[in-house]
Parts: sequence; C-alpha cells; structure tokens
Amino acid sequence: MASEPTPEGTPAPLLVLDDVHAGYGRAAMVLRGLTIEVPPGTVVCLVGPNGAGKSTVLKVASGLLKPRGGRVLVGGRDVTGQGPQQMLASGLAHVLQGHSVFREMTVAENVLLGAYTLRDKERIAERVEFVRNLFPVVGERWKQLAGLLSGGQQKQVEFARSLMVDPAVVLLDEPSMGLDPKTTATVFAQVARMRDAGTAVLLVEQNARRALETADLGCVLDLGRVHISGPAPQLLADPQLSELYLGGRPAEPSLSGEG
Repeated sequence: MASEPTPEGTPAPLLVLDDVHAGYGRAAMVLRGLTIEVPPGTVVCLVGPNGAGKSTVLKVASGLLKPRGGRVLVGGRDVTGQGPQQMLASGLAHVLQGHSVFREMTVAENVLLGAYTLRDKERIAERVEFVRNLFPVVGERWKQLAGLLSGGQQKQVEFARSLMVDPAVVLLDEPSMGLDPKTTATVFAQVARMRDAGTAVLLVEQNARRALETADLGCVLDLGRVHISGPAPQLLADPQLSELYLGGRPAEPSLSGEG
C-alpha cells in the first residue's frame, strides 16, 4: 500500500514506514504490511498486545532490522535498508528499552557520547546548553556519576543524550519500564517537553493508557499491522478499544479539562 499524498498545506511526515514487512531469521513475519506516519511536532504512540510487533517497528525505523519489504522514508527520502549510523545521520535517534547509561561515567560524559558524530565544538556547546535547559536534572547533576541517579533521572540522561544530534524523530522503547508511578509521570512529562521543544516522538509503551494520555496520535497494532489509528483522545474514549487493549474502561474526563 503506497502512502497517501499529503494534502496541500499539511506538513509532510518526518518518518514514514510504508507497507513494511519484517521478521527475524527464518521465523514468520512479525510486521505484515504495516504503514505508520510520524508528523512534525507530534508524539505517536504504538499500543497493542505482546507480539503485535511494536518494538520491531522501532528496530526497522532505526536500522537495527532491515525490512523484507516496503519502504522507510525520513523527510521524504528513501532510507530503506540503511544501518543505525546512517539512520542517525538521517535524523532518527533510538532510546532502547531498559537503562543504557554508563553508571561509572558522569552525567556529562554520558550526554556527550550522543555527540560523537559532531565535529563542530560550537555546535556541541549549543546542544549541551539546550539539553541542560530542557532537562533541569541533567544540568543539576552534570558532574555526578550517572549510577548515583534514580531510574527516572537516568532516563532523562538518556533522553538528553539522544537529542545531542538534534534528531527529527526520537524513537522511545518502553521508557517507563521498571519505574514507579510517580517516576513514570515525570518521564512522560519529559516526553511532552521533547515534543514541545520541536522533536517528534514515536513511542512504544507497556503502560498504554498513560502513553496515550501524553500522545497526540495513537496506532493500535495487532498481528503485525495497524488495526486502528487516530487522535489519542479518541482512542482513549473508545470503550471497545479500552477493553481490548488498554486494560479496562476509558478514563472519566476531568472537570478541569486536563488529561
């Protein structure tokens, strides 16, 4: 299935996975004709049951897994089959599942690893200032060992590191894994800050309801395809989707109008 033409006046999507088929080794296909678009200035959340292919989508997008069919487009350019380093250069940064900070290194050293492809010292300094302002805890703990930070603070270090190359899209795989509810709320607040600062986000998250509360758009995956997609509030309000994929009844709207 080819991508639909972009209506006049609508910004072109930053990332498109178009009719993608992908799998591992000789096993059956995990993705079976999946099409997803990530527009500028949005958080797009992928939800669905285990085995639906959510993390596989991110691996294809970041170049960790080559698709067996379909296309990957970044900024309208076909980058299908390129490896992780080329995908990073194209504008995609991937924050992997679990914690990936180097505990015996400082926060500064961890963050600066994200700039290893940059050669312009002035540009690096600009990005450092940007991420320190965006994630205050990163600036406050700049010279401390990353291993001394809480799980939620370490996740913010990972976010900051991913933004050092000023990516068009950040791919987040289960950012709340292993975190308590209060810390999870902080992490999702930082996801929203990234979006509001101009970086689009493609998010896979086990806490589907909480992720959709942060997201602008949602895609429900099932059996390697997009089962349904639309504005995140619309998906949250659908009783059938809530029962099948979100673990219960839709949340009641708050009187203040806040999510």
